[in-house]
Amino acid sequence: MPKILSTHPLHPRATARLAGAGQLVIASALDAGTLTREAKDADIVIVRAPLPPALFEGAWKLRAAIRHGAGLDMIPMETAAAAGVLVANVPAVNARSVAEHVMFTALALLRQFRRVDRDLRAKGWLAGREHANSNIELAGKTIGIVGLGAVGQAVGHIAAHGFDLKVVATTRSMQPAPEKVGFLSIDALVEQSDIIVLCCPLTPETRGLISRERIARMKPNALLINVSRGPVVDDDALIEALRERRIGGAALDVFSTQPLPPNHSYFGFDNVVITPHMAGITEESMMRMGVGAASEVLLVLAGKLPVNLRNPEVVDHYRRRFPAQI
Repeated sequence: MPKILSTHPLHPRATARLAGAGQLVIASALDAGTLTREAKDADIVIVRAPLPPALFEGAWKLRAAIRHGAGLDMIPMETAAAAGVLVANVPAVNARSVAEHVMFTALALLRQFRRVDRDLRAKGWLAGREHANSNIELAGKTIGIVGLGAVGQAVGHIAAHGFDLKVVATTRSMQPAPEKVGFLSIDALVEQSDIIVLCCPLTPETRGLISRERIARMKPNALLINVSRGPVVDDDALIEALRERRIGGAALDVFSTQPLPPNHSYFGFDNVVITPHMAGITEESMMRMGVGAASEVLLVLAGKLPVNLRNPEVVDHYRRRFPAQI
């Protein structure tokens, strides 16, 4: 029976879909050595944690790495291709969850939720209520979206139609914009936006995209919300701007180092909302991601290509490895 190794437990509906198709095994730990060892005899790996390159070098049976989500940065693509392993993902299925998180954190920052909650609990009713005098409404602001994929489009739709925001965006393709979205260059977007939302993938082009120079261009009360990947932002420059009160605040769900160390500077700011890479995780999105990943697993086990194959250049190599497949 094929072995399906998953780095994390799956939603019950996904587990049910895989019943009988193979032996589903949950990794006992997420360190490189354990994953490499436990994947050695695996046919499929379902990915929610970074995979070490050594995993692909030693897993002689491995047919596919299926990402439980959209981002492919957890999979060393070049190593997977060299090993003749198919890579697939399940794009867009958590876009609504991430978009709702963006609006939740924007509101939390504008309404100073962390300060209100802290002082209400520690100092009493009037101390918490005092912050309301400087709270800010969301309506009428300009929200700038960096990256207009599924998440960026979901953010734009909710912002424009649900909160009456002006929506601008920047994206590599600059294709015709969705309704109520205007395109700007990255520098113009940074200068004009009251809320900047990072929804772009991590690539060589986006690494360090929100640099010291671009942070300096932001409005004095602007908010930066990052639901993409940590290295898109220059952490030192952002921390410096927060300390000097040159921007309004930040909501950060992703970091260059994860887990974020408990003594990290970001924890010291009242105007920073920290979440542990959970923007896309809800009951509904976990079901959609799990079922989507399970569907791709079943296709590969049936000798077919995944629907969302992300390295089609590897197919010939894959066919040589598994001549009875496809």
